[in-house]
Amino acid sequence: MNEDLFALAQQWLFESAIQPVMFAAGLGHLLEDGFAATGWLIVGLLQVAVMVAVIAPLQRLWPVEPVVDRATIRTDIVYTLVHRLGLFRLALFFTVDPLFDELFGALRVAGVATWHLDQLWAGVTDRPWVSFAIYLVVFDFADYWIHRAQHAFGWWWKLHSLHHAQRQMTMWSDNRNHLLDDLLRDCLLVVLGQLVGVGPGQFIAIVAVTQLSESLQHANLRLWFGAAGERLWVSPRFHRLHHSVELGFVHNFGVLLPWWDVLCRTGNFERRFDPTGVPDQLEAGRDYGRGFWSQQWKGLLRLVNRA
Repeated sequence: MNEDLFALAQQWLFESAIQPVMFAAGLGHLLEDGFAATGWLIVGLLQVAVMVAVIAPLQRLWPVEPVVDRATIRTDIVYTLVHRLGLFRLALFFTVDPLFDELFGALRVAGVATWHLDQLWAGVTDRPWVSFAIYLVVFDFADYWIHRAQHAFGWWWKLHSLHHAQRQMTMWSDNRNHLLDDLLRDCLLVVLGQLVGVGPGQFIAIVAVTQLSESLQHANLRLWFGAAGERLWVSPRFHRLHHSVELGFVHNFGVLLPWWDVLCRTGNFERRFDPTGVPDQLEAGRDYGRGFWSQQWKGLLRLVNRA
């Protein structure tokens, strides 16, 4: 979908569905934000459509393992819809975003000017794809270190372990995270976005590419990209090894690009498809919850050492 077609779709959906609801709810003063949210909604709908039309058939053709626990997959679908259709982002808009607006507004008043990374090289801003690639690499580098932090800090791992507790990984498993885990990661990326000056449209595109790729990575799919391709882009095989119980979650932290794992020597390129889960879940029978709210509650209990 090119930019003009996307803009037309966004305008049509906003005017025909979102704007009337906002007026009826007394939110007419937030129409500009509602228009931006409509863009996120369209991106999410497109992602879900690609998942269902492309990734799902691939899972059925070349599965790593048989599906034996459909209930836990249904819970993962809830996580996906909450995130991809903008419900989580809507919650952030009413809670966290006002704080960031005040912070960045105060910085601008103090004379801290907006800085744009892609303007360091002459002519880059005239080439949107080059600019997009630069920001994509920067955000992925940050995501690599955020991911390592999720495993390195004990308190953060207590939240992030929910993501690894899925023993039946599918294309729906990417968004299976504790909401506090997602909140921390999103806040760090928002701050980074402000620091490097990424535009709203480019930020949406980066998030969309990242999320769709992560859906493929988590798929129950016996797929790898070849000896060279595995070092260019994270594949389902590469990421499944990160979830491997046997390997202990010390490899393959890359979100999109395996480059950082190669540079930091955390990459594992073995051609194997291991079982997934968390050791204490398998050995000690720790309960990570079955439903959405159960998993969120047990994550909080783990955080305060009560579960």
